Amino acid sequence: MEYVGRVPAPPLDGFIDDIYCLTGVPGHRRMVVPPMPSSHLVVNLGEPARLWDSDPSVPSEVVSDGWFVGVWTRRFLYEYPTRVRLVGVHFKPWGMAAFVDVPATELRDRWAPVEAVWRGSVDRIRNRVGEATSTVEALRILEEELRSRLIEAPSRGLDLVQHTGGRLETSHGTVPVGALSDAAGVSSTTLATQFKANVGVTPKKVARMYRFAQLIRSVDATGPVDWSELALIAGYFDQSHFGKEFKDFTGHTPTEYLALRRRIPPEREFPPDEGPMPAF
Repeated sequence: MEYVGRVPAPPLDGFIDDIYCLTGVPGHRRMVVPPMPSSHLVVNLGEPARLWDSDPSVPSEVVSDGWFVGVWTRRFLYEYPTRVRLVGVHFKPWGMAAFVDVPATELRDRWAPVEAVWRGSVDRIRNRVGEATSTVEALRILEEELRSRLIEAPSRGLDLVQHTGGRLETSHGTVPVGALSDAAGVSSTTLATQFKANVGVTPKKVARMYRFAQLIRSVDATGPVDWSELALIAGYFDQSHFGKEFKDFTGHTPTEYLALRRRIPPEREFPPDEGPMPAF
C-alpha cells in the first residue's frame, strides 16, 4: 500500500499529527493496534473494513463509510479489505475535542460512525474526496473540511489540556504529572478532570502512551536490542511493570515482538507512529 501524509497548516497542527491517504493492496490484512497517543477519523472510499476489541466479550463490527476512533486504552484489531482506499486523520490525544461536540469519555475505547458525530456529512465528504483527481487534492479537501469544523473558541479546559499535553508529547511522557499541574497553576485533580473531559483518560495514561510510543520508535530490529536500556531511557524504572505493560499493549512479550519485527521487513504502508503490527 501507499501511505501519503502531511501535517496540516496552523492552527490545525495544534490538534492533528497528520492527515493522510492510504491506497492499494495491503501486505497484511489483519493488524494489531496498541494503545497510542492519538485518536482517529477515517473516511472510507472503498470496501468495508472490520474492527475487533481485544476484549473477547465485545463483538467485532463491520465499518464502511467512515468512523471516528477515540483514544484507546487497550489494543484492538483492524482488518483491511482486499483493496484499500481511504483518507484519515491522526488527531493528537486532545485533538478530536476541537472538532466534535461529543464527550471524550463516550468515544474512549470505541469507534463511532461519522454520521453519529457529524450528521449529514459523510456522503458529502466521501463524494468530494472521491472525486479528487490527485492525492494532493484529496488532502486539501480533507483539510478544508477540518478547518470548517474547528471550534473557533475552545474551552479553557481544552487550552489547558493542549498546553500540558504538548509537554507530554515533547518529553515523550517523561514529565511527572505533578510537575505539569504545578507549572499550569492548577491542582492535579483539576488537570485530571480536564483531561478526562477532553481526552477521555487521565494525563497519567496519556503519559504512558507517549512513553510506550517512544519506546517502540527506539527499537532497531536490525541489531541486538537491550530492552532494559530502552525501557530505562523511555522512563520505565521497574522492569516487571515494563514487561506487563508491553504485553498488555501489544499482546506479545518484548522478545516475541522483536521476532515479529524481524520476520517482517519495514513497509511503507505503516503510519509514522509504527504502532500497528500484523496479527498472526
